[in-house]
Amino acid sequence: MKNFPSEQEIHRTYHKQIFETLEQEPFAQFLGMKLIEIGEGTATAELEIKEHMLNSHGTVHGAILFSLADYVFAAASNSYGKTSVGLSTTMNFMAPGMKGSLLKATAEEEKRNHRTAWYKIRVESNGELLATMEALVYRKNHYFVPVEEMETQSSK
Repeated sequence: MKNFPSEQEIHRTYHKQIFETLEQEPFAQFLGMKLIEIGEGTATAELEIKEHMLNSHGTVHGAILFSLADYVFAAASNSYGKTSVGLSTTMNFMAPGMKGSLLKATAEEEKRNHRTAWYKIRVESNGELLATMEALVYRKNHYFVPVEEMETQSSK
């Protein structure tokens, strides 16, 4: 029987590779999102609001808030090196963001099992809560880091 490493061991061993992979997410790069931190089931990212991110009322477009929340959701749910994809989200908008402000989003894992995991996400600006998201992810069998190397090393 193979001695498969725990998800926490995988996270610790491949933290740098996991961070770099998620940091280079193309859409996040396009919008200018910056991944600040990734932990076991957690993530933080920031985004400076530019003119083209505003709606016709001069406040941050809801799609920008959603995109930042979705980005930290993806980072947190993939933080164990296991490919995870979103199944559903519920977004609540509470206050407007303004041009030039810095948005900060944090995701925290609420519960995880073999196939699914649940997350709570907060989007804030200058200490004010702008939006929240609740999200559900599907966890595939595939790892995007070389866990096979850890299996080989642990069986020696």
